[in-house]
Amino acid sequence: MTHLDWRKEADFMVATQIESRGVRDKHVLAAMKRVPRHLFVFPEYISLAYFDAPLPIGKNQTISQPYMVARMTELLRVSKGMSVLEVGTGSGYQAAILAEMGASVVSLERIEFLAQRAEEVLSQLGYSVMVVVADGRQGYAPKAPYDGILVTAAADIVEEPWQEQLAMGGRIVLPLSIEPGLQRLLVMEKKGEGLWLENWYDYCRFVPVVSGISKQEIHENNDT
Repeated sequence: MTHLDWRKEADFMVATQIESRGVRDKHVLAAMKRVPRHLFVFPEYISLAYFDAPLPIGKNQTISQPYMVARMTELLRVSKGMSVLEVGTGSGYQAAILAEMGASVVSLERIEFLAQRAEEVLSQLGYSVMVVVADGRQGYAPKAPYDGILVTAAADIVEEPWQEQLAMGGRIVLPLSIEPGLQRLLVMEKKGEGLWLENWYDYCRFVPVVSGISKQEIHENNDT
């Protein structure tokens, strides 16, 4: 895929799949146009990279659909210079969007294989993202507090470490399970100690948050 080809596809993706569905933040829309999503998927899926659909990235994980990436980024209210903790690096695409918008990103991934691959792509594109192999449920205290926390997997609860590591006035955006196999985007804004403003948004489906760390190296693209 040439530079011109993917630029055209990204522009079309934003116009027809994201902006048309109500995402209005101009900085989010611009970042979605500038980040080459096809570099974050396996070669066999490159032709589908700019379709509004999740795609397999191995180990039963997926790269989120473009609309959901844009929507969650908009809800986080990303601004240049803010510190963001991402729980669930996956392919690295969401981290790239955050970094493209000027955020300082710490991204946690429990599967070492995915973390290494994402870090390589992010580095090649010039994004300075700190990728850490860790149990995302615990957050990452060494870099706390964070202005925003973005959870890119389905959570059954809002973990205490996330709440504790969020700065006052910050936001947590996550897909919270409301019934088996179905989540809804929840935005929690920290107003004070134990005081939160909560708002619900889109229904969605994500792979679940899983505890622990997987150090197993798997290199086959079709690994599931």
